[in-house]
Amino acid sequence: MEYLVTALALAAATAGAQGPQGAPDRTRSALIADLTWVEAEQYLDTSTVVVIPLGAEAKEHGPQLRLRNDQLLAKYYADRVFAATPVAMYPMITYHFYPAFVEYPGSTTLRLETARDMVIDIVRSIARHGPRRFYILNTGVSTVRALQPAQDSLAASGIVMRFTNGGPRTRAAEDRLRQQPGGTHADEFETSMMLYMYPEYVDMSKAARDYHPGQSPLMRDSAAAARAGRTWSRTGIYGDATLATREKGRIVVEAHVLDILDEIGALRRTPIPR
Repeated sequence: MEYLVTALALAAATAGAQGPQGAPDRTRSALIADLTWVEAEQYLDTSTVVVIPLGAEAKEHGPQLRLRNDQLLAKYYADRVFAATPVAMYPMITYHFYPAFVEYPGSTTLRLETARDMVIDIVRSIARHGPRRFYILNTGVSTVRALQPAQDSLAASGIVMRFTNGGPRTRAAEDRLRQQPGGTHADEFETSMMLYMYPEYVDMSKAARDYHPGQSPLMRDSAAAARAGRTWSRTGIYGDATLATREKGRIVVEAHVLDILDEIGALRRTPIPR
């Protein structure tokens, strides 16, 4: 089924997440930002699964998509998760490790160590109040380089943290639909996903085929890219965005939602290490 949970509906759901005599109803999701600290204390315990969306709000995505593209992806997936399974939804992280795009104006990145430690600090501060299971709803690729060591560090403290990094349904859907010769950024699939989620933020008249295999990061100067052995991209696209369609986006997004929900379900069943 195709649906979007609006901010108003989310707020209403959170406000109503109370059981008998005002006790927290942990069978329903809660937007932590909309609670008081007293209500948060009642809701959070060792059984709570905390979800923290991670999506860049200042990162280039070619001429056809907005700098906030990953933030929009993360919001969409967070809304779907919120409606489908009981979680404590925390505010989104909009800055992280995105070194491949800093040549394009508007793009930002943190140092690897900063991105890693920021996630560790956020999770540990929440864990003080009970939760031991965390899911980073990740919409990046380079972010994994910081999330993996963060996961390892938290595990040593008895905290289970998992993060989005593709999934079997998602990979199968992309393998079945792929027409572009290669690419992973602002490409056939990312543009298709946005056509399905938020078509108002896509300008297909500016979509381009811009695929020149090479090593990260992307570089705007072809001669400099050749000298450095890096990837040249005039547009900031890595792939063929002209092949994007809403139907491809629907198939990939719905597969990805199921993968994410499976991962959160598995996290919920994971024993907390002593």
